[in-house]
Amino acid sequence: IPEGKTTAIVGSTGSGKSTLVKLLLRLYEPQVGEISLDGTDIREVQLRDLRRAIGLVSQDVFLFHGTVWENITYGTPDTTFREVVEAAKIAEAHEFIEHLPQGYDTIVGERGQKLSGGQRQRLAIARAVLKNPPILILDEATSAVDNETEAAIQHSLERITQNRTTVAIAHRLSTIRNAHCIYVMEQGKLVERGTHEQLVEQNGIYAALWRVQMGMRSGSSSFD
Repeated sequence: IPEGKTTAIVGSTGSGKSTLVKLLLRLYEPQVGEISLDGTDIREVQLRDLRRAIGLVSQDVFLFHGTVWENITYGTPDTTFREVVEAAKIAEAHEFIEHLPQGYDTIVGERGQKLSGGQRQRLAIARAVLKNPPILILDEATSAVDNETEAAIQHSLERITQNRTTVAIAHRLSTIRNAHCIYVMEQGKLVERGTHEQLVEQNGIYAALWRVQMGMRSGSSSFD
């Protein structure tokens, strides 16, 4: 995975995408082979240092019963108000936060239940922006929101992934079509590789899914 580029992973349910994310975060240890970071086996890196180097925005947003401010600064408590606001603006969250009853001091509820799905996702993005990690993992980051919200979130993601090493796990291909390289996984193996244009031209698994999602269904090939 090249430094400063966006690499996307797509595949059906059970193909191994989530396992790959867990391996990168060292929630799982590889049984065969190794994963290296700048040439160093990640098993030789202190877990705390590895986690600091990686930012994660997933479909399951972790928010706790606290204020908007506390949730954004989780993991980076020594930050200024200006830095938090700037991160929220990049994540396109500042405007809706300003309209909350107490702004950044508004309690979001357990798991962010007082916020919409899109609002929760944007707080997670703001948290990642504030952390400013050299590596960013996007695990189905827009899967739980509607198309309009997805477009706003996608705009935020394009800003924070620029010149940053990014691994994007996606079901909606429209969100990763601009990735520098896209891999298609099937049963734990990489079966296709290329840019969006190259994969569509190959007329394989990726192309079939693209036609389905674009409303041009041909045959029955699709991802779950």
